[in-house]
Amino acid sequence: MVFISLTSAYIFRRGLPTFQGESNSYVRDWGGVDLPWTLLGINTAILLISSVSMELARRKAARQAALAPVKSIPGISLGDEKTLPWLGITVVLGFAFLVGQWLAWGELHARGFLVSTNPSSSFAYLLTIAHAVHLAGGMIALMWAARSSLLRKPAESQRIVVDITAWYWHFMAALWIYIFLLLGLAR
Repeated sequence: MVFISLTSAYIFRRGLPTFQGESNSYVRDWGGVDLPWTLLGINTAILLISSVSMELARRKAARQAALAPVKSIPGISLGDEKTLPWLGITVVLGFAFLVGQWLAWGELHARGFLVSTNPSSSFAYLLTIAHAVHLAGGMIALMWAARSSLLRKPAESQRIVVDITAWYWHFMAALWIYIFLLLGLAR
């Protein structure tokens, strides 16, 4: 709902003139923001790859939960499964995305686009920072899921935590694509 509200405000404010008291007239103060598209494209790729690694972690947790009852049967061995630490990879990629966002904000600042430069730059910062805050919440959930895995919690408990975190993480990736397109197409 936050991002729907911000989108509505973005579109509404974009077409709204501002009254200028000195000239006693309305002026269009919506300026362009030259976003660092290359850096934002790399960030997008990082977030999409992290969504894939999160999905692989979700599938691994579901498989382990499904096989847990069989493993408990005496004399039954399913072999030693060697898989990548998908949750750990997702955590690293999540941090890489947040660092990339920090670099993108620094690049905007270096180009002279601050939160107060114009309404367009204010919305660009607001949308990307709101997403980063939500993604940071996802990082906390990811670390909680990784913790439950490291502490060898029951497989079904791990599966539930990873599954819920995966749905949230996928939503964050889709939301980022939406914000990326909104800022790119509605300029």
